[in-house]
Amino acid sequence: MNFKPGKNPNHPKKGSTIRVDPIRKKSDIKKVRAVISKNPLHACLFSVGINTGFRISDILQIKVAQVHDLPVGGEIAIREKKTGKLRIIVLNETCVNDIQILLKSKWYQEDDYLFKGQRGAVLTIPYVSTMVKGWCRSVGLRGNFGSHTMRKTFGFMKRMDGFSLPLLVQVFGHSSQKQTLDYLGIMDSEIKDVFMGSL
Repeated sequence: MNFKPGKNPNHPKKGSTIRVDPIRKKSDIKKVRAVISKNPLHACLFSVGINTGFRISDILQIKVAQVHDLPVGGEIAIREKKTGKLRIIVLNETCVNDIQILLKSKWYQEDDYLFKGQRGAVLTIPYVSTMVKGWCRSVGLRGNFGSHTMRKTFGFMKRMDGFSLPLLVQVFGHSSQKQTLDYLGIMDSEIKDVFMGSL
């Protein structure tokens, strides 16, 4: 059904936000990986999303020429669409392996986008959001998931692994620790933990 601009009841009201959840357990990440493992495009997109912390708009900019000969620990530079800043990240073994599997699974030219669909066009953000929702639903996860889930999962897991909050503020380019905590959706749970500990 088509709605007039600004009249779609499914869209948030102006000024409001929709909170997208991270995947909060490594066991659930493994479940998602298992579900999508036979689809090289999906597996690679998920790996890059949860291992780099790039926004999906930046991930979809990656071209084959940037990654086809990249070794483990190699760097990739992308100018962020949202901020205009040049961001350089290092690709770990999981990313590099999944990129190579994807490149062998279909025909690519050097100037192709890495994450292209069956018709050769780059994937869209709404399409990726639908994919992520489907992955999470298929393994029984509850919550509001979308394309931002991968970036948030990266940050959430790095925080749980002991990386400092000031470091993650830098990684995400946020203006404060409060913004990063709120973004990752862990502020409420951490505050609850403060009160639950008996003295």
